[in-house]
Amino acid sequence: MKQWQVLKTIFPDIITENFEFMDFKESGTQLDYWLDERGYQSREDYKKGTVREYGFTEERIIQDFPIRGKAVYLHVRRRKWRDTEDGSIFTYDYELAEGGTRLTPEFVAFLKGED
Repeated sequence: MKQWQVLKTIFPDIITENFEFMDFKESGTQLDYWLDERGYQSREDYKKGTVREYGFTEERIIQDFPIRGKAVYLHVRRRKWRDTEDGSIFTYDYELAEGGTRLTPEFVAFLKGED
């Protein structure tokens, strides 16, 4: 079994489909995963032909479900894009953290006891 197949069983699809796992660190009490957004453009931006990669945002740390009794932290860097036509800089929007928290939506639902 390949590493990405194992990660797909642990992390939400939005993470495994849109981010690359760059690094991993395990300590006595926590697991840390570093993720960079893949360079996938929306269909519209690709067809437009003027949108280019423009580096990454600052790292954001999101807490996910514990694994084997250890806290899990995702260190996420989002890709920035620049439209050379008008000079605008933007990122694509993913719902990685529940509004107003630094927790994944699935983890928040679990903590609230929702289905």
